[in-house]
Amino acid sequence: MQQQLLTWIRQFNEEYAQVASLLLVLAIIFLVAIILHFILHKLVLPKISKAISQYDQKWQLSLEINKLFSRFAFLIQGVVVNIQALVWMGAGKTQEILTTSAQAWCLIFGLLMLFSIMDLCMQIMRNSSSFGRLPLKGIFQSLKLAASVLIGIMIISLLIGKSPLILLSGLGAMTAVLMLVFKDPIMGLVAGIQLSANNMISLGDWLEMPKYGADGAVIDISLTTVKVRNWDNTVTTIPTYSLISDSFKNWQAMTKSGGRRIKRSLALDINSIHFLDKKQLDDLEKAHLLAPYIKNKESEINQFNATLGNEYQTPLNQRGMTNIGTFRAYVEAYLKNHPNVHKQMTIMVRQLAPTSDGLPIEIYAFTNTTVWVQYEAIQSDIFDHIFAILPQFGLRVHQSPTGNDVRALRLPVENNP
Repeated sequence: MQQQLLTWIRQFNEEYAQVASLLLVLAIIFLVAIILHFILHKLVLPKISKAISQYDQKWQLSLEINKLFSRFAFLIQGVVVNIQALVWMGAGKTQEILTTSAQAWCLIFGLLMLFSIMDLCMQIMRNSSSFGRLPLKGIFQSLKLAASVLIGIMIISLLIGKSPLILLSGLGAMTAVLMLVFKDPIMGLVAGIQLSANNMISLGDWLEMPKYGADGAVIDISLTTVKVRNWDNTVTTIPTYSLISDSFKNWQAMTKSGGRRIKRSLALDINSIHFLDKKQLDDLEKAHLLAPYIKNKESEINQFNATLGNEYQTPLNQRGMTNIGTFRAYVEAYLKNHPNVHKQMTIMVRQLAPTSDGLPIEIYAFTNTTVWVQYEAIQSDIFDHIFAILPQFGLRVHQSPTGNDVRALRLPVENNP
């Protein structure tokens, strides 16, 4: 076409015919590109978006956010410009520049369109029960990085007029530089694969990593970082590879188990520990949780004491029931009958080593819920009851003296005559 225009223009002006024909062809090419841009972006794309919104508004919103059709339209424009340059322009430097630019344009928007498709796939997989908990963002970022490197090599080879294989063969000498530049993405990719393959962490997991001050829910897993929203609503960013090289605690297994552990102790005053007399035993036996224990224990103790001769019938040789042992039996029975304590998990009440702060009695059990607020309420209710019931066993809680204790011990000052 350019040759035909050149022949026609030479009839009017021989000197500027070459330049005029070239400018005219370029004007036609860019005019067609502008008209095509208007048709695609102002007429076609709005109709497609409207048609999709009538079918499913979520899909329409997703496609608009990811700009899939917009990038596809730009790709078509590049293809059309490239075809026009090959068909309408004569062979020469101008045609080469225009076709190279159009092909580079197509590669760039082809890559962006691939990114949009990947983002849509990631969104679909996140809504899937099978893939929703996988670190999809890191996986797709790895694919995007690989695609970007590949397209980048193709664009460079296109601009310098060399085969991509020549550039790829030259990358071997740059391995050390590439490893340094892409150190974090490479380590993040390896860590992401290990995290995914071993199901070590997923979106929504409760992660605790004191080294980085992280204690909260995982909200994002990317190629190089993991974001954790802490319970105080701050966000901690952790390098992905640190989850492989360092230790962390994932509470998700606790959530799935259906039970959350109560492990708390109360310190008793050792001076309040004693044997129970007949009256105290009769009072405690009225508690339906203790009646079976007291009957069995009394029978066992009476059988043992009966084997002793009369000369050995002293408290040093005889067995008896203590208030602390009976208290432990009561608390264990109380936990086993508590409606909010998990019956299929460990329930234990035990003594720890005595200290200067008294004798610790540890309650070890699991609630039948893992919801934080409910768990704390159940734990508080249990210990409220335990603290309130202690006087029934003649036991006292050990605590350091307070100002009121000191004032109560103050002796009246005698007035000197």
